[in-house]
Amino acid sequence: MTVRAVLLGAAALTPFVGTAAQAQDAAATQAQTTSESVDDSGATAPDIIVTGIRGSLQSATNAKRDAVTFGDSIFAEDIGKLPATNLAETLNRMPGVRLNRDINGEGTQVAIRGLGPSFTRVLLNGSQLQVASDGGTNGGSANREVDLDFFPSELFTRLDLAKSPSPSTLEGGIAGTVNLRNARPFDKEGTHVTVVAQGQYTDTNDKFSPRGAIVASHTTDTFGILVGVAGVKTKTRVKGFESVGWTDGNLPCGTDCTDEGGNNFSWASVVPANAGHGLTPGAPVDVVATSGLTADQLSTALIPRLGRQSLTEGTRSRVSALASLEWRPSDELHFALDGLWAKSQRNYSKVNMNWQVRNSGPGTSAQSTGGMIPIDLTVDDNNVVTSGTFANSSFFLEASLFKQTTKFWNINPSVTWQPTDDLKIEASANYSKSSFFREQPTWAFQTTPQSGVDVYYDNTSGSYPSITSNIDLNDPDSGTWQWYRQNIQLVRRKTETKGAHLDVTYGDDMFNVKVGAAYDRATRSIRAYDNSTAYQLSVCGTGCTGNTGSITTGEISQYLNSSSVAGFIVPNFDAIKSATNYASYRDSAPETRGAVTGGATGDMDEEVMGAYFELNGVTSIAGRDLHINAGMRYAHTNQIVTGPSQVGTSIIDITSKSKYENFLPSINLTYDLANNIKLRASASRTMTRPDAGQILPGITFSDPSALTATAGNPDLKPYTSDNYDIGGELYTGGIGYIGLSAFMKNIQGFTVTTSDEVTFGSLNIPFDSLLSTQQNALNDRSAATGIAVNNLPITVNRPVNLSDLKIKGLEATWVQPLDFLIKGLGFSANGTYLKQSSSSGLVATGVSKYSYNLQGFYENNGLSISVNYVWNDKSIAVNKPQNGIANASLRNDARGQLDMSAGYQLPFLNDGVRLTLDVLNITNEVIRTTFEYSNAAYSVYKPGRQVLAGIRANF
Repeated sequence: MTVRAVLLGAAALTPFVGTAAQAQDAAATQAQTTSESVDDSGATAPDIIVTGIRGSLQSATNAKRDAVTFGDSIFAEDIGKLPATNLAETLNRMPGVRLNRDINGEGTQVAIRGLGPSFTRVLLNGSQLQVASDGGTNGGSANREVDLDFFPSELFTRLDLAKSPSPSTLEGGIAGTVNLRNARPFDKEGTHVTVVAQGQYTDTNDKFSPRGAIVASHTTDTFGILVGVAGVKTKTRVKGFESVGWTDGNLPCGTDCTDEGGNNFSWASVVPANAGHGLTPGAPVDVVATSGLTADQLSTALIPRLGRQSLTEGTRSRVSALASLEWRPSDELHFALDGLWAKSQRNYSKVNMNWQVRNSGPGTSAQSTGGMIPIDLTVDDNNVVTSGTFANSSFFLEASLFKQTTKFWNINPSVTWQPTDDLKIEASANYSKSSFFREQPTWAFQTTPQSGVDVYYDNTSGSYPSITSNIDLNDPDSGTWQWYRQNIQLVRRKTETKGAHLDVTYGDDMFNVKVGAAYDRATRSIRAYDNSTAYQLSVCGTGCTGNTGSITTGEISQYLNSSSVAGFIVPNFDAIKSATNYASYRDSAPETRGAVTGGATGDMDEEVMGAYFELNGVTSIAGRDLHINAGMRYAHTNQIVTGPSQVGTSIIDITSKSKYENFLPSINLTYDLANNIKLRASASRTMTRPDAGQILPGITFSDPSALTATAGNPDLKPYTSDNYDIGGELYTGGIGYIGLSAFMKNIQGFTVTTSDEVTFGSLNIPFDSLLSTQQNALNDRSAATGIAVNNLPITVNRPVNLSDLKIKGLEATWVQPLDFLIKGLGFSANGTYLKQSSSSGLVATGVSKYSYNLQGFYENNGLSISVNYVWNDKSIAVNKPQNGIANASLRNDARGQLDMSAGYQLPFLNDGVRLTLDVLNITNEVIRTTFEYSNAAYSVYKPGRQVLAGIRANF
C-alpha cells in the first residue's frame, strides 16, 4: 500500500514537472576548465579559463548551484592535485564533516552531521566500498567504517558528499553518502604526465620521509588510458600519555564513607616491606590518616588506573596504483574500466611505562604489591587527586610490536549508452577484496614488589599528570626489574564485495523518469589468535633452559636498554624473541574470541537487493523554476552473522540470521527565487544497518585486566531516520556564494553501548580458558577484596536500541573572492552547529556542538597560498559509566588545526614546473581525551608538525 500511494502521488506530480535537474556530472566536468559568472541582473558573462585554487572552488560552486539535493563537492584543480594528503583530510574541508584521527594526527575516518563514521556510506565510483583496515594504530573499528587515509589524494579528482538522498542513492547512510571518483583519462584530453615528489619532515623525530606520485594519461578521439602510482613512507614518532581510565580504591570504612566508586584496586591494610616513611612493616596502617583526607574523600579519590608515558615509533608505508580505461566509440556509447590496488604497512613499536594502580593490593601472585599507602594527598572539588606521594608503588614496562599489513584491490567496469535523445542506460559492476593482518606480541617487566618504590604525583598543571619516582626508571642495571608477562596476539580480517547496478532514464529536458535496480553482496571476516597461555616464559638460574624459552635471573638487564627518547627503559625485542622461541608459538597460535585491537570477532554475509524509481523535472511558479527530484527506494537485506563463543573449554561458531526490507521515500525541491538565489527543501527517510560486530552472538572477554567484557545483541534493529532540510544560497558571482541550511534528523533505534555490572560467574566463561594475565588479575582482585572469583563484579558493555535520538543543526557557508582589495585574494568559510537529545539521556558520541573551517587564499603571478584552519568543539567520546564510576564519560577536548599550502610556478618549461610547500599542524596541537573532568587526562598524543616540500611537474 505504501508503494501504491507513492506511485499515485508521483503520477499526480507529472503534469507539473518540466525539465531534468540531475546534471551534476556534466556541469561539474565543464566547470573544471571554464567558468560562467552571473551578475546581479542575471546576465551571463563570457566563458573564461579558470585554474588553480579558483578552478577547484569554481567547480564546487557550479556543482552546488546545479544540484537539487543538499550536498557539497570538492574538485581537484588538476589531475593529481586534490588538496590535502589523503581523502579524509580533503573531506574535512566540507561543512558538517568531522575527522577521526590516528595518534599521529592523520585523519582516518569521517563523521557527518553528528553521527559516527559507520553512519556514512562511502562509495567508489558509485559502488559499495569496504576495506579490511581497523581505524588506525589503536584499532578497534569493526563496523562499516572506511579508513580514507588508505587512499591517496593524488589519484582522485572529485569527492561528492550528499547530505540529503535522492532515490537513486544507495541506501545505508543516515548521516550522508560520500562518493569517491578516481581520475580518468578524459578528465583532461591529450597526452599528459604529472610527477609529484616531496620530502616530508616530522619534528617529533627530526626525520625526513619520501612521498611521491606519477600519473600519466593519453587520449585519442575514441580511446583513453590513465595509469598512476602514489606512495609514501613515513617515519613516525608519537609521544603521549595514557591512563586506561581513572579509578578509585577499595576502602572498607563502614559507615564513615560512601565507597561507591570503581574500586579497581585496594589500599594497603598493613604496612608492606620497605614502605619507608617511618612506617613499621607488618603493622596495621590507617591510610585515611596518612592521606590527609577524610575517609569519604579517600574512598572516591580519582587517580589513573595505569598512568603511563607512552612512545610509539616506526614506519608507515602506503603504495597505491590506479589504471583507468575509457572507450568512446560514439557520442552515444561510453565504456570505462577502473582498477585500484593499494597496500599499507605499519611497523611500529610501542612502549609504555605504567604506574601500576589497577589491581594493586594484597594478592596471591608473584606480582602482588601489598597495596599502596597514600601520603599527604590533595583533591579538587571533583575529588580528582591533584598531588601526593604513593608509597609501595610498582611500575611495569609494557612493550608491544605492531606489524600490520592491509591490502585492497577493486575493479569497476561501467557503460553508458544513450541510443536516443530520450533514453539513457547506465550499467556498472564492481568486485573488490581486502585483507588485513596484525601481529602484536607484548612483553612486560615489573619492578620487584615491595621494594620501596615511591611515586610523586603532581596534577596541578599541564595537559596530563606528572608521575615521577625515587628510582631511576631508565636504568636497566638497577636490579629492580623482574619478568612480568608476555602475550602473543594476532588478528586477521578479510572483506569481499561484489555488485551490479542498472539505471535507466527516459525523458527529455522537460521531464524524465529514472528507474534502477541494484544487487550488492559484502562478506567480512574478523578472526583473532592468541597463544599467550601456552607461551609461558621461564625465569630461572644461570644455565637453565625452559621448554618455551627462558630469561636468566640476574641477566634480565641484557634484554633491556636505556632510552634517551622514551625517558625510561625499553626492551631489546630481537633478544627477547630469540631467547623465547617466539616465532614457533606465533605460528601455532589457536583461535580466540577477543581481538587485541578490541573489535568483535566473527563473520558477516550481507546480501542486498534494491530497486528505485525517481522523477526529475521543473515546473514554473510565479515565473520562476521549481526543480523537483522525488521518488522511492526499496531495499531487501539478507544478513548472516557468525560469532565465536566459549562452550566449556572449546570455541564454537554460533550463527544468527535476519532479513528485513525498507521503503525509503525522498523528495528534494530547489526554487530559483532569483537568478542568483536558490531556496531548497528536502524530506526523506534513510536507514543504516545494525553494526555487524554488535549483533554477533556471544561474549568477548579480551580486557587484560579482566574488568570488562563485551556482549553482542542479535536483536538489534536497523536504524531509520526521518530527515528534514531547508536552506538556500545567494550566488554573488564567479566562485562566490553565501549558503545557509537547517536540518533535523529523527532517528529511531539508534544504538549506544550501555554498561551493566554482573558477576564473573554469570558470564559462563571457564576460568581456565582465560589468558594468564586475566587469571592473575582476577586472583589478585579476589585476594585484595576477599570476594570469590565467581562473584567478582565485571562490567559488560552491550549495545541497545534507543527509542529515539533527535539531531538538529545549522550549517553556514561563505565563499568570497576579494579581488576588489587585492587581486587573487579570497576566502572560504563554513560553520556547523549541532544539538542532540534523546528520551534516555544518552547521546551519539563524537558530536561537537560547534565546528568551523576557515580558508584564506591568494593566487596570482604564479604564486598560490592557502591557509586552512579546522576547529571542532569538545564532545563525548564514550557514554557513561566508565570503570564503575557512574557519572563518568570519556570526552574529546576541543581541537583546532592550522595548515598551510603554498606553491610557486617556475617561469619556464611552459609553466609546467611548480615548487610546493605544505605545513601541517602549524601550532603543534595535541590530541586529548579526558575522563569526565578536564584535569583527568584519559589520553594525550603529540603528533607534532609536518613539513612537506617538493616539486610538481606537468608535461
